Amino acid sequence: MVPTSFSPETSGRSNMDVDTDVFTHVEAVPRFSQADLDISRHRISMFLSRHTAYELLPESGKVIALDVNLPVKQAFHILHEQGVPVAPLWDFGKGQFVGVLSALDFILILKELGNHGSNLTEEQLETHTIAAWKEAKLRLNRQLDGNGRCYPRRLVSAGPYDSLKEVALGILQNKVATIPIVDSSSQDGSLPQLLHLASLSGILKCICRHFRHSSSSLPILQHPISEFPIGTWVPNIAEPNGRPLAMLRPNSSLADALSLLVQAEVSSIPIVDENDSLLDIYSRSDITALARDKAYTQIHLDGLSIYQTLQLGRDANSPYGFLSGQRCQMCLRSDPLHKVIERLANPGVRRLVIVEAGSKRVEGIISLSDVFRFLLG
Repeated sequence: MVPTSFSPETSGRSNMDVDTDVFTHVEAVPRFSQADLDISRHRISMFLSRHTAYELLPESGKVIALDVNLPVKQAFHILHEQGVPVAPLWDFGKGQFVGVLSALDFILILKELGNHGSNLTEEQLETHTIAAWKEAKLRLNRQLDGNGRCYPRRLVSAGPYDSLKEVALGILQNKVATIPIVDSSSQDGSLPQLLHLASLSGILKCICRHFRHSSSSLPILQHPISEFPIGTWVPNIAEPNGRPLAMLRPNSSLADALSLLVQAEVSSIPIVDENDSLLDIYSRSDITALARDKAYTQIHLDGLSIYQTLQLGRDANSPYGFLSGQRCQMCLRSDPLHKVIERLANPGVRRLVIVEAGSKRVEGIISLSDVFRFLLG
């Protein structure tokens, strides 16, 4: 009864729908063996080692880069309007890409300005360039070498002919969401070309495509995710990974949410009711929605709740609010690994919230990085 093939294009139902009868008439699958795990990891590793980042490039598309001398305010608007959470930074003076600007940068900006007791004003963002912010961020992070000097974090990038395994490991080891694919091999002195922003989602889609008609060669795919040491779980549900599962109530403040995102080093936080049932999810990238109608000029981090923050980022006529499902991608602990991989391979999906069937009580969360750490061993 377990599908012999899987496809990353699976869709056609609400994200809040979960299959509560997946295994009603399915014969139980024996617990996975270490041999099955080793075989599956080896075959995935070999595939990723033999294929290159060039295969991630779409037939057509666009990539967005920002000038380091742009005002932060303008960058804020661009990320929101283009619907992207991160963009590489180009320094015309150096003739090279020097970093990236992400939603986390805006979280840190809001927190820093809030720490000084000042309201975030449009004028402050108008005069503060990306380059100036990056310098200030260095001082905030206090990244010091042995001589007590601040040093910038180097840009993590890859070439088009680097292997998919190298790209995936680069994302995991540097704890970033994307890596720019940059072609710097020109011999005529021309400038580097930004080709693509590689993500774990794109690499996972390549895995799905390659093993679509031979998923039996990866024997672990048919086993439920609760059998594996993968993801972050509430106690006594599945094998813990040593990290507590962060959750917040709708009336929690935006300041609490931003602090938790930074301190716990997570990209999203489930929003739950008094029974820990899933209502919504707040992600790092949601911070760019405050650019809508210049909402960031009027906010107080401690005075704005998560519920109010999410409403600011939505259209007035939008029917979606708490319990909507358009933002919450979910799965069950009984779901087989291949089904989780299918959904995570879809564009824009970075994590699935694991819920109890019926009550939608949150039991855990599984992210793209969790899956790759497990698959790569």
